[in-house]
Formats: sequence, structure tokens, C-alpha cells
Amino acid sequence: MAERKATVERNTLETQITVTVNLDGSGNTEFNTGIPFLEHMLDQVARHGMVDLSISARGDLQIDDHHTVEDIGITLGQAFARAVGDKKGILRYGHAYVPLDEALSRVVIDFSGRPGLEYHVPFTRAAVGGFDVDLFMEFFQGFANHALVTLHVDNLRGDNSHHQAETVFKAFGRAVRMALTADPRMAGVTPSTKGVL
Repeated sequence: MAERKATVERNTLETQITVTVNLDGSGNTEFNTGIPFLEHMLDQVARHGMVDLSISARGDLQIDDHHTVEDIGITLGQAFARAVGDKKGILRYGHAYVPLDEALSRVVIDFSGRPGLEYHVPFTRAAVGGFDVDLFMEFFQGFANHALVTLHVDNLRGDNSHHQAETVFKAFGRAVRMALTADPRMAGVTPSTKGVL
């Protein structure tokens, strides 16, 4: 399988973002976004997804975190799409259930070539450490739209919003890891009856 790495830059009047991904990494991270709680969640994706992530972002945080979080999701999605390439030989589908104390989340992903998000995370608080948890939906919407994946994100239970978020991101990382795993029986084969994704 070819090297699965990509770097994408996104520059707008609101944000300047650079994302580098290595889908066959070891969970290494380097973040400079100005949003510590988002970085904590992205670290879960890298560690549990076994991908290397480097994300640098400058955004209009003096307004709020919205544009930066959404644009990081968009740019990360673009980097994943570029790094995955033609998708030949991958499992394509991934899923994971992850608990953390009282919280439990499930994420299912399909590298389908069709963007779609079903997001059901009933956070018990509106913010964690000053971070607006509504922005996680914007992050995943941006990722799904630009990685061209079908993504189902469900928090099944939880009382602590930090735990709810962490189980979502850990499950996302594990689901991505499964979906991108190479199946030697599918070497050179697109995992679709259409012959293309």
C-alpha cells in the first residue's frame, strides 16, 4: 500500500490552518490551535486511531472558537481524503464502542465517498472548561463533508460532559483505525460492488 500521508493548508479571512496526517502513524501529535480542550480531544483521535496528527491554527478566537473548530474539521477531512487515496484494499467500514466511567459512546464510519453525518450527543452541560460543546457537531460536520465519509456519532449514556466528549473522540479514533486497516485479501481491490468509491 502506498504511503498514506498528506498536508493541507486552508486560509480564509477568519482562519489560517495547516494539517498534516500520517494514517499509518503511531499516535504522535503536535498541536498549536489556541483551543486546549479541542487539542485534548484530537489527541484521543491520534492515540486511539494510531494516526500522526500535526495541526496548526490561527483563528478569530477573540470572537469565539466557532470558525477555528469548524475549519479544523474541514481541513482535517481534506487531509484524510487526500491521504486515503483510492481506498483500494481498506476495510472501508469501522465502528467502536468506548466507555469512560458512566459514559458510553458509539461511532460508525464508512469511507463511502458520500458525506453524511448523524450526530446524537445529548451533552449534560453546555460547556467544558469554557469550551462550547455545540462546536463538536460543527467539527464532525466539517470532517464528514470534506473527508467524504458517512459518520454516525452517538453518545448512548453519560452524566459528565467531559466523559461524554472523550468517549466520542476515542470511539471516533478507533472506528477510523478499523476502517483504514488494510485487508491483504482485498489488495488492489476497491471495497465496493460499484468498483469505485
